[in-house]
Amino acid sequence: MTLTSESARLGHRDLPRLMALMTGDEKHGPAATSTLDVLWVLYDRVLRVTPETADAPDRDRFLLSKGHGPMAYYAVLAAKGFLDPALLSGFGGFDSPLGYHPDRVLVPGVEISSGSLGHGLPLGVGTALGLRAQGLTDSRVWVLTGDAELDEGSNQEAAAYAGAVGLEALHTVVVDNSSATHGRRGGIAARFAAEGWSVLTADGRDHEALAEAFTAPHPGRPHAVVAVVEPKH
Repeated sequence: MTLTSESARLGHRDLPRLMALMTGDEKHGPAATSTLDVLWVLYDRVLRVTPETADAPDRDRFLLSKGHGPMAYYAVLAAKGFLDPALLSGFGGFDSPLGYHPDRVLVPGVEISSGSLGHGLPLGVGTALGLRAQGLTDSRVWVLTGDAELDEGSNQEAAAYAGAVGLEALHTVVVDNSSATHGRRGGIAARFAAEGWSVLTADGRDHEALAEAFTAPHPGRPHAVVAVVEPKH
């Protein structure tokens, strides 16, 4: 069975099984499971990128800023044919390309090496600016962050700049599992709205609600979706 034909049989129902193949003391399970449905909807319904177009200049880019919990990311990439599901059981191993933080050099389809919090949204801004400079106006950039990651000041600077210059190609989805330590008046959505972003909030487990929020029009502005899931325990 080829990688392509095997992955063609895999769907959302297979993700828990694929994630169960990955074990280890540093797997950050709650961080990963909080993103599972968001990742699936993005790759299944929204992102214009496939294993065959992973290097195409006009592809959509997905940046996992929440790189300390990549299990769900690896499972979705395996289900979509970017990597061999047989690699999942070696997660975190010395000879495995699947580290506890994703490595763009080792894992097909991964756009950035991540794990240190606060890097993804600034990198997303730079990527969107680069695409704009090249005239690739149909390519979109998606950045996935966690609510606690917004405690990093680099994200505030990136959000403020993106809103000010109207980076329409830039999108972020913030997975809110109530793990942030700093309170914010009005919540996460108000923070992005104040910087000029288009913002929607959706149930992070409802695929239809997520797809609708992800594809909502936002002419002339970057777009943020707050995906609310169960609180981290």
